[in-house]
Amino acid sequence: MMMESIRSARPEDEVGVLGLLAEAGLPTDEVREWLPRYIVAEAGGRIVGVAGLEVHGSDGVLRSVVVDPSHRGEGLGGRLAATVIAKARQAGLRRLYLLTETAEDYFPRHGFRRVDRSEVSAPVKESVEFREACPDSAVAMVLDLG
Repeated sequence: MMMESIRSARPEDEVGVLGLLAEAGLPTDEVREWLPRYIVAEAGGRIVGVAGLEVHGSDGVLRSVVVDPSHRGEGLGGRLAATVIAKARQAGLRRLYLLTETAEDYFPRHGFRRVDRSEVSAPVKESVEFREACPDSAVAMVLDLG
């Protein structure tokens, strides 16, 4: 088993990041703009995991936590999520939001709780993720970082 290294995304990672998101059926809208705030897991010179952070005012959006099928079940998704949560705290953000269609049962272990979309902060509601990238059926969740 090859150990993955987790690091900040670099411009040359864009193709690998977009490919992994597309394979997983996750939105790729505005990933290019936010790529400097994404983190990647790399194994054997290949991107095998991704998670993103968007900053909107004093709140953030955890985007696109995905792990290549060949590396699932190793805790990599949890390490990626924890790294983004730590980055959000370091940035002084108050809350971290996410939208999910498939992982509503996964994120509570990281402290997230389900919220009604009406409770989401105005700047986050204006993000592409909340405006158009995710369907209305996606569940909104929040983590208070305070």
